Amino acid sequence: MSTPSVPRPEYPRPQFVRPDWLNLNGVWQFETDQGDSGLERGLLARELQREIVVPFPPESELSGIGETDFLEAVWYRRTLSLPRSWAGRRVLLHFGAVDYDTTVWADGTEVARHRGGFTPFTADLGDIAGSGEDVVVTVRARDPRSGPQARGKQAVQYANHDCNYTRVTGIWQTVWAEPVSETHLRRPRITPDLAGSAFHVELPLSGNRPGHLVRAVLTDADTEVARAEARADLDLAPRLYLPVPAGRRREWGPEDPHLYGLVLELVDASGEVLDRVESYAGLRAVGMRGKAVTLNGRPLFQRLVLDQGWYPDGLMTAPTDEALVRDIELAMEAGFNGARLHQKVFEERFLYHADRLGYLVWGEFGDWGCETGGSSGDNQQPDASYVGQWLEAVERDYSHPSIVGWCPLNETYQKLHDRITQLDAVTRAMFLATKAMDTTRPVIDASGYAHRVAETDVYDSHSYEQDPAAFGKLMAGLAEDRPFVNAYENGNAYSQPYRGQPYFVSEFGGIWWDPEAAAAQSGEDRTASWGYGERVRDEEEFHARFSGLTGVLLGDPGMFGYCYTQLTDVFQEQNGIYRFDRGTKLDVGRIRAAQLRPAAIEEEDGAGTDAG
Repeated sequence: MSTPSVPRPEYPRPQFVRPDWLNLNGVWQFETDQGDSGLERGLLARELQREIVVPFPPESELSGIGETDFLEAVWYRRTLSLPRSWAGRRVLLHFGAVDYDTTVWADGTEVARHRGGFTPFTADLGDIAGSGEDVVVTVRARDPRSGPQARGKQAVQYANHDCNYTRVTGIWQTVWAEPVSETHLRRPRITPDLAGSAFHVELPLSGNRPGHLVRAVLTDADTEVARAEARADLDLAPRLYLPVPAGRRREWGPEDPHLYGLVLELVDASGEVLDRVESYAGLRAVGMRGKAVTLNGRPLFQRLVLDQGWYPDGLMTAPTDEALVRDIELAMEAGFNGARLHQKVFEERFLYHADRLGYLVWGEFGDWGCETGGSSGDNQQPDASYVGQWLEAVERDYSHPSIVGWCPLNETYQKLHDRITQLDAVTRAMFLATKAMDTTRPVIDASGYAHRVAETDVYDSHSYEQDPAAFGKLMAGLAEDRPFVNAYENGNAYSQPYRGQPYFVSEFGGIWWDPEAAAAQSGEDRTASWGYGERVRDEEEFHARFSGLTGVLLGDPGMFGYCYTQLTDVFQEQNGIYRFDRGTKLDVGRIRAAQLRPAAIEEEDGAGTDAG
């Protein structure tokens, strides 16, 4: 339920859709609270002084605020008018993402609190909300400068610098409400079983009631494929089995991203449907064979691009749903078949578009706000809240077929020594928690640098060596099980040794190309323009370097993929295939041709031959 005047009007949770809902994006009251003293000063009980356009963060242009200084705390207020048609049902108030520590009040009563800037949470309005009534919703978001915090690429200094960007505070994804029955369905876990040609559906419930049952109907082109029922009064999460007949079996993949429809229902003892949601599923399997990562039993070379998901006018919030689609299309036009969604938990609609377009993605947590021996010297160690925040992301995204791997941490720095550190403990906790929640996808303990978990499913390295010949020498040892491993300063190791896992270079390239600066011969002012290594002098030099670097990895039969940095420029970081505004910067046809050399990767007809 939305209108064209509402920003980001599309349904925010496309894999768990209910027909009745209310989009709460648009104008809210707003006030900054630099001393985080708003509760004491009575902000909860009064009108706020300014207005903001939700879901855009106050630092962004699209919010109408545009304040880029540190915001210790911010407040939001809006009167929610509930439809009379929702009478007799509970009202759930959903927040797609709010950065960082959030408290929500309804008519002055606290109804939710949440830590973490990347994952959704829900406030049950319970007895506060009645049909046709007005409810005053107040939100406080705290975004402290100090202490451990998963910020991703948000700058911890005042200004943007290097690969750190304008901060994001408060609400930055859609806010919406929906009515549900007292007993209702919760987010399902849909597990494809390619070997058994079936889907397993686990359906959590808000509670058990005598005589209730759950029902699932799998469809293909509006034709029923399978259905199943199970008692809903025994388990908190009944399990359903949906076999796919041979004649209706279609594997999900880049060549054919086929999605089955799925209808889930909760039915009471009299046969009345209490809750009904629509979903979808893709039949596919991710596996490992030697050093290869397979999709549906066949090696598939992953030509990934680093996508950081930032926009000039919305920062971490895409201005439109079409912008999400366009980023995937731009990557595919350049010859990439997937992305590493870097240092940000992307909004779920991005994954929906990846599902339907056959675009492979690695899900990642935005942990970079905590230094672990890096250049800032803060040495803030990740804490237990990281594990909880990351599991919220995995739970939300578990059922998306486009996700082919998980990456809980990125570039943790700490040399190995004889003591077990907090970094060791948190890294292992995040790895094991991910494996416990999802046994169907590979998990890397940390991308680049500090591999602290010996049994990590895959192993990787980051290298921004710009000379293809030197890059080739770095990577030459993989054939003898001596791959390039990021080393700590002074030769001290900070990773567990490589043990023959599938291996890829998950960050490389980052070729610095700023056509305007080059034309003006303005030198290498890294505050205005930044990239890895020495900036190329012209576009021809860029293509030679890109072709040389990718050729090293495409020609290595032991490599299962790579991830090139990056899809677009982001503020001062001028190393994208496209400009920050997604405008043309390079000859994309040549970028694509460099990645689609016939002898290097699988055939475009989807035969699934090995890389090399």
